[in-house]
Amino acid sequence: MQESLYQSALKWLIIALLIGSTVGSCAAFFLFTLDWVTNYRVAHNWLIAFLPLGGLLIGWMYHRWGSQVVKGNNLLIENYHQPENSIPFRMAPMVYIGTIITHLFGGSAGREGTAIQLGGAIADRFTQLFKLTPLERRPIIIMGISAGFAGVFGTPIAAAIFALEMLILHPKKYVLLIPGLLASFIAHITCNLWNVSHTQYEVNVVPDITISLIGWCVLVGILFGLAAWLFIKLTKFWSKIFHQLISYPPLRPTIGGVIIAIAVWVLGTDKYIGLGIPTIVSAFSVPMLNEDFLLKILFTSFTIGAGFKGGEVTPLFFIGATLGNILVWFVPLPMALLAAMGFVAVFAGASHTPIASAIMGMELFGVTGGVYIAIACACAYMFSGNKSIYESQPSYGFKQLLFKKVKSYFV
Repeated sequence: MQESLYQSALKWLIIALLIGSTVGSCAAFFLFTLDWVTNYRVAHNWLIAFLPLGGLLIGWMYHRWGSQVVKGNNLLIENYHQPENSIPFRMAPMVYIGTIITHLFGGSAGREGTAIQLGGAIADRFTQLFKLTPLERRPIIIMGISAGFAGVFGTPIAAAIFALEMLILHPKKYVLLIPGLLASFIAHITCNLWNVSHTQYEVNVVPDITISLIGWCVLVGILFGLAAWLFIKLTKFWSKIFHQLISYPPLRPTIGGVIIAIAVWVLGTDKYIGLGIPTIVSAFSVPMLNEDFLLKILFTSFTIGAGFKGGEVTPLFFIGATLGNILVWFVPLPMALLAAMGFVAVFAGASHTPIASAIMGMELFGVTGGVYIAIACACAYMFSGNKSIYESQPSYGFKQLLFKKVKSYFV
């Protein structure tokens, strides 16, 4: 018997409530434990010496049990486009444990990858519970990703759009924004009920937009895009080197951990490991070192390339905010605004999600700087290359078509 419109709407509302509340609660627990291990590591810096052991544990765990889930976010993308498959539930506990170990011992990684994989693996359990068809798994995966992203970052609108840009990149599919929005808002509300706090940023001064300032926005957007391109290239480079030189997978993060620990000791600072949130916050008001963004690119790309877990997004925020910060020396825009533009624009370029990134910027920093943020995100996306941090992310050749169209006017 075919479902009526009301029955279908009620079913999906119930599913959104279940996914949003469950994933939101798991995201809250993840953030609590992540904060605890980060604070513990900061208070006991000697733990960095055990990063090679942490890498060995992560590598062995995925080698022993994680062959089906080692692709991480790319597995979610592949499952969306091949909905007859399923996401193994073991993805959730494994990525959680791997991320906690990474941050406890001082790897330079993020948290979005963990939240997205938690969301996708948990959400997919409702496919069997509600006896959904393979095609009905697609909105389930979107809701899981949206809920995980919203729970971690507190930006529910951007979370839903991020899921669509990450998976689809096709305007005709934007009807799927509705279930994504439902799940992301429910997850966000659930996290708030668990008293999870998200980092607050302030952009107090936003100048009136002018033609010359638009030109500066385009320039800095290009620079942010090039930073994203460098991050992508280096991450793939390190991953390739580790795979070529070390045949036994558990040894890759082990040896990577040794090198990272030595690098931290040589530099004499832990500024470039972990999430780096204190530095991100400082970038909105305090001058940064010129090399901060480059060192974070090196540390994070090496950490991820070696096989540690966590994600790339928060380190990308660090890279963008610190790069934006130093541009104040020749760009006639306020420091906080440049940091905010870089914060989301480098993410836009690296993840190929410019719309979600622009919306995220407005959710985090206010709509008054929306024009500056949107221009920076669009330019960063256009100049970040053809590949994103998600290897399985679909591409419809939009950049190539646009560049070809622009070129036709001048040639």
